[in-house]
Amino acid sequence: MATIIRDMDGTDATAASAQPSNFWQVGHGPTLSAAFLYFDVAFMVWVLLGPLAPEIARTLALTPAEQGLMVAMPTLMGAILRVVNGLLVDRIGPKRSGAISQLIVIAGLLTAWTMGVNSFGGTLALGVILGFAGASFAIALPLASRWYPPEHQGKAMGLAGMGNSGTVLASLFAPTLAKLFGWNAVLGLACIPLAIVFIAYMLMAKDAPNQPAPKSIPQYFHPLKAADAWWLMAFYAVTFGGFSGLASSLTIYFTDQFGLTTVIAGYCTAACVFAGSLVRPMGGALADRIGGTNALVLVFIVAAAALAGVSAAPTLASSLSLFVLAMLALGTGNGAVFQLVPQRFQQELGIMTGLVGMAGGVGGFYLASSLGFARQLTGSFASGFLIFAGLALLALAGMLLVKGKWRASWSTGARI
Repeated sequence: MATIIRDMDGTDATAASAQPSNFWQVGHGPTLSAAFLYFDVAFMVWVLLGPLAPEIARTLALTPAEQGLMVAMPTLMGAILRVVNGLLVDRIGPKRSGAISQLIVIAGLLTAWTMGVNSFGGTLALGVILGFAGASFAIALPLASRWYPPEHQGKAMGLAGMGNSGTVLASLFAPTLAKLFGWNAVLGLACIPLAIVFIAYMLMAKDAPNQPAPKSIPQYFHPLKAADAWWLMAFYAVTFGGFSGLASSLTIYFTDQFGLTTVIAGYCTAACVFAGSLVRPMGGALADRIGGTNALVLVFIVAAAALAGVSAAPTLASSLSLFVLAMLALGTGNGAVFQLVPQRFQQELGIMTGLVGMAGGVGGFYLASSLGFARQLTGSFASGFLIFAGLALLALAGMLLVKGKWRASWSTGARI
């Protein structure tokens, strides 16, 4: 079987020999780096409304429910657009798909900055544009993944997916910049790193030579006939849904629950998000080593316990510790799910990345919006966390149900 090898000068060669066991000897490093950078800045702006939410809410007099919907809208639109991007990836290639998406986000942010966002409806419209950034997931991962053999999928997808760390940048810098220049100016300032990364992306990224031939639109959705696709979507709805929902909502939670300033709340959020982002490649590597199914069993147990604990945490220290633990588990789970996806759906990887990513976005939309409604209806965020902990337990039951069948029926040479 032919394997793509990266030469010392960065060019590609095809070897008919056995696949090298060293991760750094296979694939295409510049493309992997470009996928990470694109994913990183895209996720930075995707969750931008979360760190800015307390300032926006004060300016526009938003209710807790409106705040929840505002920060959840980019997550929902990112979920929907991931399917669109998955189709584009399989039809025109990931590099061109990524270029189109990046230009849409830059143009949208520049428009919002120059015209201003002056109403709740305006924040929802901005959320639609930011959804294109969240949909980068369905482009960056196939862009990197198609260069790597099955035994290195967990590491490749994990490193590209570590672009989740862009949410840390938003939490760290957006509140401070909003204090200095106003929250609307942050929308324009965000275009600077986006433009720089766009140039680097166009220079570094390269589509893999094993791009599947385009299919008819109905053919792309054939994977949905398989129960395995729905299981993978459900698992990612919990792992990535928990990660993205918390990343969007924690600044609101910390300012409301403990009276922190937006800047300090941003630092606390950044600590939690950094933990989840850091372990994503580790989750992929762990899944390569012990199997994605075993990794997910551990993930769902820890995440359910941590989120249930958060609902009753009495102090900032205890709450922060439990959020970090939950994010560590969920980030590991993100990497583990995408160690499994290419093992089962290699030929449909673009659309499956979009579909699974869509499910993750729906999970994030549910968590972010439900926390806002829980706060408005009950005066507490506790019920929102408890329900999501229950969903993690349901995912655990599902994983225990299917993992034996997957190990028996999937034959890729990698651990499952």
